[in-house]
Amino acid sequence: MNGLLLIISVIIIFIIAYATYGAWLAKKWGIDISISAPSHRLKDGIDYVPTKYYVVLGHHFASIAGAGPIVGPISAAFFGWVPVALWIVIGSIFFGGVHDFGSLFASMRHDGKSIGEIINKNIGSSGQKLFVIFAWLTLVLVIAAFNNIVAATFASNGAVATTSVYFIVLAIFFGIAVNKKGISIGIATIVGVILLFVGIWFGSAFPIVLSKEIWMVLLMAYILIAAVTPVWILLQPRDYLNSYLLYAMMAGGVIGLLLYRPAFEIPAFTGFSVNGQFLFPMLFVTVACGAISGFHSLVASGTTSKQIDNERDAKKIGYGSMLIEGVLATIALISIAFITADKAAELGSPINIFANGVGTFMTTFGVDYTIGSSFVSLAISAFALTTLDTTARLGRFLVQEFFTNKEEEAPTSFFANKYFATTVTVLLGGGLGFMGYAKVWPIFGSSNQLLAALSLLAVAAYLKHIKKANSMIIIPMVLMFLVTLTALGFLIRDNIATGNFLLVIIAILLLILAVILIIQSYKILTKKESTIAE
Repeated sequence: MNGLLLIISVIIIFIIAYATYGAWLAKKWGIDISISAPSHRLKDGIDYVPTKYYVVLGHHFASIAGAGPIVGPISAAFFGWVPVALWIVIGSIFFGGVHDFGSLFASMRHDGKSIGEIINKNIGSSGQKLFVIFAWLTLVLVIAAFNNIVAATFASNGAVATTSVYFIVLAIFFGIAVNKKGISIGIATIVGVILLFVGIWFGSAFPIVLSKEIWMVLLMAYILIAAVTPVWILLQPRDYLNSYLLYAMMAGGVIGLLLYRPAFEIPAFTGFSVNGQFLFPMLFVTVACGAISGFHSLVASGTTSKQIDNERDAKKIGYGSMLIEGVLATIALISIAFITADKAAELGSPINIFANGVGTFMTTFGVDYTIGSSFVSLAISAFALTTLDTTARLGRFLVQEFFTNKEEEAPTSFFANKYFATTVTVLLGGGLGFMGYAKVWPIFGSSNQLLAALSLLAVAAYLKHIKKANSMIIIPMVLMFLVTLTALGFLIRDNIATGNFLLVIIAILLLILAVILIIQSYKILTKKESTIAE
């Protein structure tokens, strides 16, 4: 098999899917451009900020991408490239894209509130409380995993660390220039992107050298601050500018593939059971963000839905971003498929394998391998950092939501304070991160996919209540429940055997919460007539 043929086929399939299936979903769900978006009706200048679709797309894509669609496909490649590629394509179109688009649409129809609030309105308040606990625990695991990944990258590459800090400062100036000084987004973008690439040189010239542990603490402090500041001054502009890094990296990878045309070294299929790992459910859990991710629903219903200018943009941002992420996942798969097993073992981590692959592909049009692979590492760390501060903000939203009176829209206790909500989320997630990435990632993958199933459940209940078709939600929801409940069972067994009892407790808690929500929701989804108003 040739990497060029695979990437071209995937891109063509995704373009067709966006134009056909994406449009069909919008029609079936009743996308209405005449409805005033939450960003306008509830504008507060902090979280609710009406924004051009291409800026929101940059924020959304930067937040959902991270390291997930790179780590997942590469880690799952031991099953062979065919099952991974098939799941990326089928998952992105019929699972992940539907999940992300549906979550964003439902959230916009609920004042930009979270999936938990959608459950509250369409399933019940107890279900909402359970979901918020579940989602918050998942976010804590995200912080634990990505804080560890970013800190390790910064510690091993001071140039990447310096450049990332530079990007944060640049984003602040960009946000002030556009939102307070009236500079046009076009001019600011041109200058910002130029300065973005200047930052790459700056990082190489003045690398910051600190230990991994110090970086973990500094990153915790950073995301704590980033989670409580207005979105327009840091989160939104940094994600928007950083998205150009990822676009450049992906473009370089695709162009390089057109010229390099790598032949695959790994087998097409290695079997249904490999080294004690079963294709079902581990393929679906391991690929994770490359096909569907519950974390996406929290971003869509947490920050993105509060910024979208009009419902017409929901398909571009919700469905389109997932398909772009599917392309990134395919490039990641190709980056390991064309090297030998010995070379993969030498490179070690999925991030290094991906950087090696894209760096190699870019040499075909004159980019030095060292520069190319370093640029790829920088882009990945930038997006993992983006995922971190978005996650901290989402965790703050969920804690505040849990301790807010729904009828009076007023806090019920001190715990709803945004500073407390952020601090408890960051400290617990950061603390777990010190256990190490390898221990946290497996349970993160399972909880993340189970979160996707629960989010699909919430959207299905909402669509039923407004008398819209929901079969396109039900089918992927059922499969994801089967996949993730089975995977959690395996994880509980494995962690008991290795003595990781903290992860055992978290896994059991996630399993219990999910089962209770399934039981509660079954009655709602099987009712012939809905008794809950839209």
